[in-house]
Amino acid sequence: VLVAATVAVAAKFLSEHYGAPAMLMALLLGIALNFLTEEGKCAAGINFTAKTILRIGVALLGVRISVALLIGLGPGLIALLVAGVVATILFGFAAAKLLGRGWRLALLTGGSVAICGASAAMAIAAVLPKNQYSERNLIFTVLSVTVLSTVAMIVYPLLIPIFGLKDQAIGVFLGGTIHDVAQVVGAGFSVSDAAGETATLVKLIRVTMLAPVVLVFTLVFRATHKSEA
Repeated sequence: VLVAATVAVAAKFLSEHYGAPAMLMALLLGIALNFLTEEGKCAAGINFTAKTILRIGVALLGVRISVALLIGLGPGLIALLVAGVVATILFGFAAAKLLGRGWRLALLTGGSVAICGASAAMAIAAVLPKNQYSERNLIFTVLSVTVLSTVAMIVYPLLIPIFGLKDQAIGVFLGGTIHDVAQVVGAGFSVSDAAGETATLVKLIRVTMLAPVVLVFTLVFRATHKSEA
């Protein structure tokens, strides 16, 4: 835990003295110290920090988001985010059919990309009817969205200056495209505080879609099972 705290303090120090984004500095320092997670006395504490403390931090960050910011997004943008989740899942179906893959993989990959990456994949996998490929599909999906989300967290903030977007638009873009909540926070706040807060809010709106999507999937599967019986 102290190692993680030291990385955070060092990243903040480097950011304030050299003008680099604190999140980027933390990422680089974390990569350099990654060997500590493999074995030794630090492994358990770093694992605890990366899971429990990180989730608490994201939750506290969500509390900071004001109602005014939520209202500022407007019902149109919120509706667009919901439509984007539905469209991504439907695109997953179309892509799976084009590539000759099954509907289970389509729901798994489409839902995980649309909502919150690996967490959504595991939640959706829990309600999907099982077959001999279920475990393989879940592993493939979790690994894929984790790698792609990590790449997006690093690359997207570097591409933003090319398009000349304002902070709110940047936040919507990052929050609407990156899979993992923590990575959205990292990418958003590496640009600016305003972009980070908007990105976090947009991402949390996407996350709230997980429960309705899983519920709809469950009801459809039950109805299909009854009709087949």
